[in-house]
Amino acid sequence: SCVCGDLVNEIGLAQPTISQHLKELKKVGIIKGTIEGTSVCYCINPSIWKEIKTLLSSFLDLDTNNKNCC
Repeated sequence: SCVCGDLVNEIGLAQPTISQHLKELKKVGIIKGTIEGTSVCYCINPSIWKEIKTLLSSFLDLDTNNKNCC
């Protein structure tokens, strides 16, 4: 888990930008968040992450034997 302030320090973007992105990731279920005082701690949602990995793996599994490709 990470606190938003930690991500701001690591990534170097403005805190409102990071917060907005985290809010959107939470809205679609990719991450989960819990409020601890004035901070929100986020973590990856393992079940959704597994689905994303499966989708990306199938998408990126390119057919390198395809002779019709330039």
